[in-house]
Amino acid sequence: MAIREIRFNGDEILRKKSREVDEVNDRIRELLQDMIDTMHEYNGVGLAGPQVGILKRVIVIDLYDGNEPLQLVNPKIIKAKGKQEVEEGCLSFPNQFAKMIRPKEVTVEALNQEGKKVKIVAKDLLAQALSHEIEHLDGILFVDNMVPGTLEYIEPEAEE
Repeated sequence: MAIREIRFNGDEILRKKSREVDEVNDRIRELLQDMIDTMHEYNGVGLAGPQVGILKRVIVIDLYDGNEPLQLVNPKIIKAKGKQEVEEGCLSFPNQFAKMIRPKEVTVEALNQEGKKVKIVAKDLLAQALSHEIEHLDGILFVDNMVPGTLEYIEPEAEE
């Protein structure tokens, strides 16, 4: 498949609200696969449509835990419980990290890459990743909700 261009902080598309996907077809499946390839290329845990310049409600997540990456279309958080303080970054904000308060558990409804309805009950890191990526679909960035004063820039290690 293809590696897509990541959109970075300051790109106005990141602030726009994504549109629902009417039909999960081959074009959507190709987009999802491209997003997985792009996420893996940049060692990300998740990626949302707007981050590759596509205003569609699609996200991919890979926790690198041996399971297949999640490919979700029109995901919605229908329930959230608990709180966890986490360190968070974003492929659209390279080398920047901040503390966030995220739900400890979320229940998400979506369509999978086959267009079938799925319900996911996620805890800890997966709950964090789902919350982060679904916010992207509404133009909300992690810096909007970070714990004030916790944003750090980590200098990348020099390539040898």
